[in-house]
Amino acid sequence: MQPGDTPPQPLDPSVFRGVFDAYPDAVLLVDAQGAIVLANPAAAQLLGYSNTQLVGMSVDALVPASVTSRHQGLRQGYAHAPRPRPMGGEMELTARRADGSEVMVEIGLSPLQSGGAHYVVAALRGIGAYPRVQRALQRARYNEHLALAGRAAVDLGDPLRLIERVTQICAGALKADGVSTWLLEPNRLEFRSVSQCFDGADPQAREALMALTRRRVPNRPDTLLGYVVAQAHAITVSSYARENRFNVEPEVRHSPLQCALAVPMLSTGGLIGILAVGSVKPGHFGADEKYFVESLANLVVTSLQRAQTEAQLGHAQRLEAVGQLTGGIAHDFNNLLTIMQGNLQMLADHADVAGNLLLSQMVGAATRAGQRGAELTGKLLAFSRRQALATGPVDSGALLEALADMLRRTLGERIRVTLQVHPACPLCVADASQLESALLNIALNSRDAMPDGGTLSFSAAPCGELPAELRPAADASGDGAQEGAAGPARYVAITIADTGTGMSAEVLDRAFEPFFTTKEAGKGTGLGLSTVYGFVKQSGGQVQVQSKPGAGTRIVLYLPALLALDDAPDTPAAAERAASDPLRDARVLIVEDDAGVRDVAIRFLTSLGAQVQAHADGEAALRELQSAQPFDLLFSDIMLGAGIDGTELARAARTVAPGLAVLLTSGYSEYLADAHRAGPMQWPVLQKPYTRDALAAAARLALG
Repeated sequence: MQPGDTPPQPLDPSVFRGVFDAYPDAVLLVDAQGAIVLANPAAAQLLGYSNTQLVGMSVDALVPASVTSRHQGLRQGYAHAPRPRPMGGEMELTARRADGSEVMVEIGLSPLQSGGAHYVVAALRGIGAYPRVQRALQRARYNEHLALAGRAAVDLGDPLRLIERVTQICAGALKADGVSTWLLEPNRLEFRSVSQCFDGADPQAREALMALTRRRVPNRPDTLLGYVVAQAHAITVSSYARENRFNVEPEVRHSPLQCALAVPMLSTGGLIGILAVGSVKPGHFGADEKYFVESLANLVVTSLQRAQTEAQLGHAQRLEAVGQLTGGIAHDFNNLLTIMQGNLQMLADHADVAGNLLLSQMVGAATRAGQRGAELTGKLLAFSRRQALATGPVDSGALLEALADMLRRTLGERIRVTLQVHPACPLCVADASQLESALLNIALNSRDAMPDGGTLSFSAAPCGELPAELRPAADASGDGAQEGAAGPARYVAITIADTGTGMSAEVLDRAFEPFFTTKEAGKGTGLGLSTVYGFVKQSGGQVQVQSKPGAGTRIVLYLPALLALDDAPDTPAAAERAASDPLRDARVLIVEDDAGVRDVAIRFLTSLGAQVQAHADGEAALRELQSAQPFDLLFSDIMLGAGIDGTELARAARTVAPGLAVLLTSGYSEYLADAHRAGPMQWPVLQKPYTRDALAAAARLALG
């Protein structure tokens, strides 16, 4: 201080009180007993009390009830070692307001002594309004709602119920005026709304959104949904009033709605649908909201794909189980048919029957019934994929052309038959007769579905890949089948479409099941499509059926294409046939575990002049072969019950007798089912039930 300067005056105590009252953060003066002595206006505003209410109140009343007891201990510990310190460095702190709500705060504590008494100054700063805190809280809320949606995906088996729940969760989390979930129709031409939530929406906005969801939206780039499809990513509409990328519906443009967010639901097979959100608040949807809605959309897609995969797996397992059952039945039935038809044939040759017209007619009727039973069994084997296929290159275009010509002549003028074959369509690999039978089966079903006439269309085209829904999960990528693609064709897609009555979803789900039919009693066996299914699957292909009531049916057979012509195996030159029948006096060893079938084989071969020895199992047959008397032909069933089977017996027999001719027979065998994949059969196989002429021809061929 310089001489003559005025000495400083003591600061007016009211200034300190003015600073206390003007401080922007909440400040409380608390005594040693925890009672509030002083509170500034900022504290009253933050905590929802008046100043007079706060003064005298225990500070414990401002602590959330869940931590009250712990807070008392902390306060007592601070009283023993008071020091300036911040609180909340390792935890989030909240203060309880007068209305019971909680506010996030930062707290600083400082000890104070005055007149020998000990106090604590507590400064509280509300941080709930901080932008970064708000974003963190918002993200936490979104994550919480995502967890709820994930739980719903686990608990709800029905995809539509899940979509409804996700729509509600989205609306609640975003506080949006409207949320709607749209699915793209199978024709990919329009969207339909399957779930909506307008809880708490502005009345006018609600009315506009409800009007929009009551109709279908075209999948065109001039609509919001179609624009999302064209862009293949999420679209944010910041202002409907200024939107010019697509046309805005009049009811939306004139409503209070300001902004929107539309997120595509994309699967490996393409777009499934769109999740759309609208709000009357400008700028309501930012990056966090976009990420949240995208997460919900991905969750829905994953759940839909899981449900579809589970349904396909269950359907395939049911078909496989039925196939195994029918295959086993066919095996036993073929043995019975062999016995019946064999004895009927021997009976027809008997002099007493041959000379009696009535008996001959009765035996003939029974024989024809047996033949129809054999055809039915063949269809069962086709469904169960246990038939032996004579696969080879097939010109599907030529086959379809011949079939179409035949159908034009037989179906009449009411049904128009069209054919379109792609010029670059390759040959397919299949059994030509079985393929023709499968196509005819489908065509006849189409005819029955068009009682008033219509159009039956056939087409064949190269196909690079199977559609995503027909491929294994590990290979389900890309955009589906590419008919007529420039790349190498792995399949030939043969399509049969009609304009008939179509099938409901329930009927479509059971279309491949054997014996399932919607026709009247006596007008269908229910084995048409099941036979087609078995034949195509055994050929290494797939079947796709699309149908809706009133919209006709479209069936596509995907058969393996002939990628390259392998060198054809050399065809052995036919040996000159002996002047005499090679079966006459030939020594034949029969091995058949079914006694009735064994008796038929013995009678057939004996009547053909062969010398026959028969056994019921392979072990006994091998002992017979090791005897001194040689045999010319081994005729064995493939399935011989316990012990070695017919193929094992044939290999062992050729070791014992290298020159022995082998002829196998079966009504059902995995050996036959896998033969087309394993290459040419080592020995000829005669399928049951067989006639005497068929057995004679096969035996002579085996004997050379």
